[in-house]
Amino acid sequence: MRAEPISPERLAERVADLVTARAPDPWTRLAVDGASGSGTAEVAAAVGEVLADAGRPVLRISAGDFLRPRSLRLEHGREDPDVFYAEWLDLKGLRREVFDPLGPGGSGRVLPTLWNAERDRASRAEYVELPPGGVLIVEGTFLMGIGLPFDVEVHLWLSAGALRRRTPEAMAWTLPAYKRYEAEADPSRAASLTARMDDPRHPALLYF
Repeated sequence: MRAEPISPERLAERVADLVTARAPDPWTRLAVDGASGSGTAEVAAAVGEVLADAGRPVLRISAGDFLRPRSLRLEHGREDPDVFYAEWLDLKGLRREVFDPLGPGGSGRVLPTLWNAERDRASRAEYVELPPGGVLIVEGTFLMGIGLPFDVEVHLWLSAGALRRRTPEAMAWTLPAYKRYEAEADPSRAASLTARMDDPRHPALLYF
């Protein structure tokens, strides 16, 4: 593995370059994947700004707004790392409301949020339209290896020590889920681009 230091601004530009290198068909779908402490939301926002400045319509979505209801997420207990890994995300809802409309022959009409996990109820969001040529950016955890049709996948990697430090004590039970994800999905190698985010002020591109 080789690491190449890079600034946060240049990281956003590199990701945007990967997006613009693809011909939209008619949309480009980008994953910004990483653990909750890796800065997925911040990187997604920065990439979105670069793309918008280049004239590309952008829609940013958080996987955290597409979780299953609490009764389903916690039916096997409140601290089950396997359920956290495999069953918290409402994959069917994400496909139906986001990816299907941006697939071949799709309408481009997308629901930006589905579920308010804090209030544990439907978000009641209005549909929005992403014009042809637009870019969908989905940020969140465990996005790779689950069959979502991304065109570009970016993985924000944390070392084991950084992951422990950035995981709140109350969520320490989730750590085995990240270890399983690395073993099963191998996101660092599968991604179009992987960046080490132990220090978000000083990221580094990783080459395997």
